[in-house]
Amino acid sequence: TTEIYTEQIVGSVRCVQETDHRLSQAFMFSALDEKDREVIINAFEEKRFKPGQYVIQQGQEGNELYVVESGALKCYKKFPGDTEPRYLKTYQPGESFGELALLYNAPRAASIIAESDSVLYALDRGCFNNIVKEAAVKKRQRYDDFLQKVDILSSMDPYERSKIGDAVKTVKFNKGDYVVRQGETGNTFFFIEEGEAIATKSLQPGKEPEQVYAYKAGDYFGELALLRNIPRQANIVAKTDLALVQLDRDSFTRLLGPLEDILKRNFSRYEKYM
Repeated sequence: TTEIYTEQIVGSVRCVQETDHRLSQAFMFSALDEKDREVIINAFEEKRFKPGQYVIQQGQEGNELYVVESGALKCYKKFPGDTEPRYLKTYQPGESFGELALLYNAPRAASIIAESDSVLYALDRGCFNNIVKEAAVKKRQRYDDFLQKVDILSSMDPYERSKIGDAVKTVKFNKGDYVVRQGETGNTFFFIEEGEAIATKSLQPGKEPEQVYAYKAGDYFGELALLRNIPRQANIVAKTDLALVQLDRDSFTRLLGPLEDILKRNFSRYEKYM
């Protein structure tokens, strides 16, 4: 009996730790303090879905949001004028969805279908409204206001752009700091939120790096290493105090895939220095 009881405790602790880990990966909950996170973890309900099963359907009323624990789920959205829903993305463990209906009291904006056996954590509207909503709205609005001003994102559907806002985080550098260094492996893409930066590059072996490019608020960098799988081609140095919005490699590939042609079109600005 003692062994069974001990196993139950260990299993319960492991479940809480796994849920907390997933919560730390999901945008919606990143602004919560430890006490609120504990309340949320205890409020989650585990739900399982089989391949082909709908989790949510576009146009229906929504009363829960979900965090993916395991599996893969495809997102489809039917846009005005379309006869068939359009595939947008695949949700992976650590991501959340379903919050739009709760944030804005609106019908489901897209349909989510399980692609494989999937385990999700569901949080109901009441708990979401009491604990999560205010912090989430402020954070999403802040990033969305900024991302709307980025030229390459201006043509994106607001739903897709909101997902970029969910995946990014702000990092800060002081004047003179190196953001990236020439030759190192690159796994992050950056937008400049505030401040200015310069790109410097050693054009000849043994020579001091020279300035080859200048960046201002709204500009971006770091895409070369991610799109071409090559080392960083230049140093990026903060010319002033700098606030950057960063996106990791997995999120970059998943969310900016539709913009790859636009990003590659801008490679010409680097070619004379490569």
